[in-house]
Amino acid sequence: MASTKKNPALIEAAKAFENVPWCEDYEKMISGMLYNPEAPELVNGRFRSKRLTHKYNHHFPEDATPESLVQDRTKILHELLGKVGNGCYIEPPLLVDYGCNVSIGDRFYANSNLIILDCGLVTIGDRVMFGPSVSIYAATHEAEVQSRREYIEYAREVTIGNDCWIGGNTVILVGVTIGNGCTIGAGSVVTKDIPPFSVAVGSPAKVIKKVTTLPDLKERKS
Repeated sequence: MASTKKNPALIEAAKAFENVPWCEDYEKMISGMLYNPEAPELVNGRFRSKRLTHKYNHHFPEDATPESLVQDRTKILHELLGKVGNGCYIEPPLLVDYGCNVSIGDRFYANSNLIILDCGLVTIGDRVMFGPSVSIYAATHEAEVQSRREYIEYAREVTIGNDCWIGGNTVILVGVTIGNGCTIGAGSVVTKDIPPFSVAVGSPAKVIKKVTTLPDLKERKS
C-alpha cells in the first residue's frame, strides 16, 4: 500500500546524491506515495540514466587495457549512480531507472545483467557480491486497476546490508531489507525482510539456516 505523506528522512538522504531530478513528484516517489512518472523532471532523469547506461554498456575502446577499462567504467558509474564506494565494479550490461537513487558501499561486485528499478532509494552495503541477472525492483503498482490506467505508481526503498552474497537470477522486491551477512540462493524471489547472517532460498525466499555472526569490520578497526 502506498504512503499518504512524504518521508522527511528519505528526502534528506537523497540530498546527499548527485543529479537528483528534484520536483514534487520525485519527493512523493522516494517517499512511497502515489506519483506521476510522467512529470517532466522524472522523464528527463530517466533519459539521463539511459544515456549513461548506454555509454557504460558499450564503452570498450580499441586501445583499452584491463586497467584502463575499469577506470573508465568507474568514472561513468560515478556520473550515473548516487553514491559509489571504493573498489566497485559492475559487469555490463547494467540497467537502472534513475541511477541517482542507488547508493553502493565499498568493494561491491555485480556480474552481468544487473537490473535496478530505483524509483525508491536502493542502498547496498560494503563487500557485497551479486551473481548474474540479479534484479532489484523498488518500483510497483497498486492492485486496483484505476491507478494503473492513469499511469500512477509508487515505490519503496530496498536495503542490502554489508557482506551479502546474492545468487544469480535472484529477484528482490519492493520494500525489502536484507540484513548484514546474508546469502540468498540463486533463483530466489525475496518478498520479505531477511534477518542478518541468514541463508535464504526459494520463491518466496525463506531462511533455511543461520551462519556465524561477525562484528562489523569498521567497528572492529575502531
